[in-house]
Amino acid sequence: MVLMRPDDGDDPILTTREAARMLGIAVSTAQQWIENGVIPAWKTPGGHRRVRLSDVSALLRERAGLAPLPGSPDPRDFVPDAASVLPQHEYERLNALRATGLLDSEAEAVFDRLTWLATQVTECPVALLSLVTARRQWFKSRVGIQLPQTPREDAFCSHTIAGSGPLVVPDTLQDARFRDNPLVVGAPHIRFYAGFPLADGSGFRLGALCVMDYEPRRLRERELRALKELAAIAAEEIRRR
Repeated sequence: MVLMRPDDGDDPILTTREAARMLGIAVSTAQQWIENGVIPAWKTPGGHRRVRLSDVSALLRERAGLAPLPGSPDPRDFVPDAASVLPQHEYERLNALRATGLLDSEAEAVFDRLTWLATQVTECPVALLSLVTARRQWFKSRVGIQLPQTPREDAFCSHTIAGSGPLVVPDTLQDARFRDNPLVVGAPHIRFYAGFPLADGSGFRLGALCVMDYEPRRLRERELRALKELAAIAAEEIRRR
């Protein structure tokens, strides 16, 4: 029997034993799968592992050769990579991202207004509001670019969330971190980037609001300040979720 807990909402929290029972495996096997990242999990303050029913259900469907349910989150987005930019806090950050319910959600005017304003105040042709998962950056809102997402290893915003302040790259070809990036050497040939991290109420940086250009440039102080304020508005909206 799956136990519902007061704060579970629509996605019950399971103990390792309950997950093992659903999967038809030994508790020790479930523990090993959790340790290896097969089942996304986290530790309670008491050190006990907990998992989401949706993740166990997704694994059951995968083992049965069934496609994921439409609209259901992909557990792989929330399993941290050992080489991630924020290894010490990545698991907690991914859980916080998941809790917003924003990943792969429909476009929203409140975010689309902010990306449009970002292009206007900086005169950059591209603006993005990104959410960074374990394996990709997904654009909740975008202006001037058709890509809905990119692999995390190619994501400028993955570098942005590694710090608390802005990341500004005046010329990507002069920066060793980005000169060989597929988005720089190939389409859309990004040459300039400026972004601010978007933090939730616990301080976890879930993504970024950024602008890009196809030629090297610098933002004036007032443009950078305006982008910072727009990012603050975006972060406040995310905290309401």
